Amino acid sequence: MGGRGRSRTQRKHFRESRDNVWKHSRSDSQQQEQEQEQDDNGNNKSSNNKNPSWEPFATQNPSFDEYYKEQGIVSPEEWDAFIEVLRKPLPAAFRINSSSQFCGDIRMQLENDFMKCLQAEAADGGEVVGIRPLPWYPENLAWHSNFSRMQLRKNQTLERFHEFLKLENEIGNITRQEAVSMVPPLFLDVHPDHFVLDMCAAPGSKTFQLLEMIYESIEPGSLPSGMVVANDVDVQRCNLLIHQTKRMCTANLIVTNHEAQHFPSCHLNKNFANALENGVAMEPSVSQLLFDRVLCDVPCSGDGTLRKAPDIWRKWSVGMGNGIHGLQVQIAMRGISLLKVGGRIVYSTCSMNPVENEAVVAEILRRCGGSVELLDVSNELPQLVRRPGLKKWKVRDKGIWLASYKDVSKFRRAGITPSMFPSGKSYMDTSENDNHTDLGERHDNGGDENSEKKDLEALTDVLDEEISTLPLERCMRIVPHDQNTGAFFIAVLHKLSPLPAIQKKPTSLYGKLKSNNTSRPEKLAKDVKEDINGVEFNSTDVTEEQLPEAVSDADLLAASDADLLGNELEESALDTDPSKMCDEIEPKGIQDPVDKETGLEKVGGKRKLQSQGKWKGVDPVVFFSNNDIVDSITTFYGIDESFPFSGHLVTRNSDTNHVKRIYYVSKSVKDILELNLKGGQQLKITSIGLKMFERQSSKEGSLSPCAFRISSEGLPLLLPHITKQIVHASPVDFKHLLEYKTIKFADFVDAEFGEKASKLMLGCCVVVLRKDDESSADPPKVDASTIAIGCWRGRTNVSVMVTAIDCQEMLERLSMRMETKNGSELPETKPSDADPEVLGTNDVESKEDAETIEMATVG
Repeated sequence: MGGRGRSRTQRKHFRESRDNVWKHSRSDSQQQEQEQEQDDNGNNKSSNNKNPSWEPFATQNPSFDEYYKEQGIVSPEEWDAFIEVLRKPLPAAFRINSSSQFCGDIRMQLENDFMKCLQAEAADGGEVVGIRPLPWYPENLAWHSNFSRMQLRKNQTLERFHEFLKLENEIGNITRQEAVSMVPPLFLDVHPDHFVLDMCAAPGSKTFQLLEMIYESIEPGSLPSGMVVANDVDVQRCNLLIHQTKRMCTANLIVTNHEAQHFPSCHLNKNFANALENGVAMEPSVSQLLFDRVLCDVPCSGDGTLRKAPDIWRKWSVGMGNGIHGLQVQIAMRGISLLKVGGRIVYSTCSMNPVENEAVVAEILRRCGGSVELLDVSNELPQLVRRPGLKKWKVRDKGIWLASYKDVSKFRRAGITPSMFPSGKSYMDTSENDNHTDLGERHDNGGDENSEKKDLEALTDVLDEEISTLPLERCMRIVPHDQNTGAFFIAVLHKLSPLPAIQKKPTSLYGKLKSNNTSRPEKLAKDVKEDINGVEFNSTDVTEEQLPEAVSDADLLAASDADLLGNELEESALDTDPSKMCDEIEPKGIQDPVDKETGLEKVGGKRKLQSQGKWKGVDPVVFFSNNDIVDSITTFYGIDESFPFSGHLVTRNSDTNHVKRIYYVSKSVKDILELNLKGGQQLKITSIGLKMFERQSSKEGSLSPCAFRISSEGLPLLLPHITKQIVHASPVDFKHLLEYKTIKFADFVDAEFGEKASKLMLGCCVVVLRKDDESSADPPKVDASTIAIGCWRGRTNVSVMVTAIDCQEMLERLSMRMETKNGSELPETKPSDADPEVLGTNDVESKEDAETIEMATVG
C-alpha cells in the first residue's frame, strides 16, 4: 500500500536503520587489525590515511550537561562520577526464565560452573569482573556481567559462556535484557489470576516477565486463570514482540496493534447482542475488558540508555523530552481508565528528564483527583539502589530556563504546557501574567535578542522556584553510577475509585478556528503535528478535563482536540525513535510475521475506528469448530475428556476445511475473544494462543489416521492428557534419538522400546524420557520434571520432530545430568541409516517442517 496508511515518522524510523555504534566499531576494529582499508573504489590504503568521514561517537553534549546539572538529578559532588559511568559501555545482563523446565539446571550451571570459572579468569587477568547474580532480583534469576563482546571472544572459557548465552536465549530459557529494564514488572505485584495490560510492549522482554509471573506455581497440563494483553503501536515491532513471547509457549497471551493512548475499551456492543456462532447465541462472561494490572512503559527520549546507544549523545536535545510529554500523559491516563478499582499501574521511562517523569506523574495525580494514589514502595526490593523523585525542576525552551508557566511567552504555549511545571498551574487569570507576557512578546517580535534573553534569564533567577505539593518523592529514579546500570524512572500508582467524569465537552480546534472567522480546513491541517511515536495530534492548549472511567473510543476521539498532545517538536526530536531506545536486546529471526498493513483508515486526518467486520490486512481469529477433525485428534492421541477442548481452539483461517495450524487459548483469552467478537472486533489482534496442532502435509503424513501432529510448543500442555501414541524411552535411546534424529525399530538399545514403538499407529507420537525409578512396564508419569519430545512413527523407524537447536540444548542438559549421576558418558551406538521415505519433501509448510524432513532423510 506504499505507506500512506502510516505516519511520516514511522516510515522514517523503520525504513532507515539507526546507527549502531557497536556494529560500526566492530568493522573498524577489523580494519585496524588488518592495518589497511579500502576507499570507495576498492583500492587499499594505508592505515595512516584512514577515511576521514568516519569519526567515533562523542560521548559528551554540552546541552545535556547544562540541563541535568541545573535539574539536580545528582548532587554537584557526584557529577563527575555520574558522567564518567554514563560514558562507559553498559554491562551485559540476562534473566533466567522461571517457567523453563530447566530453570534450576541453568541456575546451577551459572553458580557452580561459569561463575567460578570466570572468577578465576578475572583473578588471572586482574581487569575483568566475573558474572554475578543481581542482588535485588528474586531467587538469583537475573545475572550481571561486565564482559564486552571482544572479551567474550578472548579465550575458551569466555567463548563457551558466550555460546551458552546465545543458545539459551534462542530457545527461551534466558532473556538478554538490560538490568534496569527488569525493574518495572517487579513492582506490579502480578498474581496468576490477574488480567494484565502491557501498553507499549515491544520488543517484549517485560511482557515475558509478566507471563512468567502469571505462570508461577502452575502445575503441568494446566493454565493460569489470568492473562496478558501485550500491545504496540507499530506492526513491525509487533513482530519482535511475537517472536520474543513465542518462546514462552503460552495460551494466555493476546498481542494487539493499537495506539496506546487510544487502546480500545473492548465492551459489549448492543448492535451485536444477537450475534450467533453456529446458530447458538454467545454469552461472554465479561461485558467490558478491564485490567488488574497495567504496565505503562511509555515512549521517551531514551537518554537513560546512553550507555547502550551512545549515538544519543549527539542527537540529544531538550526538545526531545518536551515534545513527548503530552503523549506520555495521555497514554498513562488511558491506562488508568482501563484499570480496575483496586488495581495497580506502573509508569516507567528509560529517561532521566523530570519533564517526562515527575511532571507526568504529577499531572496524572491532578487529573485523577483522589481516585489514584502514588504508592510508597521504598520497602520493596530493598537491595535495589534507587533515589526519590524530584519535587522541583525547571523547563528549558529555546535556550531559556522557565521556572513557572507564567514565564512562558504566549507564542510558546502551544508547546510548553502547564503540566510540565511542578505546580501545573496555568496562571491565565493572574495580573502578573501580563508583564511576563509582554516581555516574551518583545522577545518574539524582534529587538535585541541577546538583551531580551538576558532579561528573561535574570527574571527567572529572582523568581521563587515552584515546588510540587504532591508526594513525588515516592517515585524512584535509578542512576547509572549507583549500581553500574542504565538509568530508569518508575512510579507505582494504586486506583482507589472510578475516575471523575468529564464535566463539559472540550472545545475542538476546528471550533476555535471558526470562532476566529477562519474556516479553512487547510489551516486545521497545518495545526496537526506528529509526535515521535507516529501518532497525529492537534497543537492546542491543555484542558483540565478528566477522562471518564474506561472512556470509549468515540469519547477519546471527541476529546482529542483538547488532549495534552500539543507540544511542539524540534527537528532533533523527530530524528530519534525513543521506542527503539528501550531496554531489551532485540532478538534475531522473526517467525509468523503479521501483515504490514496498519488496519486503520483515516478520514479528514483522523483515525477512523472500525466497529465491525475484520481488521484490514490482518487474518481473522476464528473459533475452530470442525468436529470431524477435533474427533480424529482426540481419538488418535487418546486425549482425556477432562481436558477442555470445546471453544478453546482457534485458527487464523475462516475456511476451517483447509486449516494448517490450530491454536489453543486459555479460558480467560476465550472469554475476551467472545467479548471482542460480540463487541464488533474492537481489538486488532496480531497474535493469539498457543500453537497446538499442525497439519502434516508430507507424503507419508497423508497416510496417517490423523492429519495433525502435536507441535513442540503445545506438547507440554497436552502431555499429561495423552493416553495413546505415547511411549517412554531409556536415557540411552532418548539420547540417541536426539543425536541421530532417526532410528529404526530394531536398532534401539532397549528392544522392548523398539517393539512398543513399532506397534504405534503411523503418524505423530510422543517419546518420554523414562526416569530412574520407572520400569519399562510402568505407564509414563508426567510431572514438572518430565522430559518429552514429539516424534514421527514411520513405517520402519522413529524420527524426531524437534528443531536442531532444541535437540542440541536438550542433549547438553541430559549429558550434564548423566555425568553428575554416573560420572561417565553413555556408550555411543550409532544406529543404521534412516529410511529415506520417513517423510516426504513436498508441500513444506514451515521452517520446523523443513528441518524435520531434512533430519529424517539423512543418509
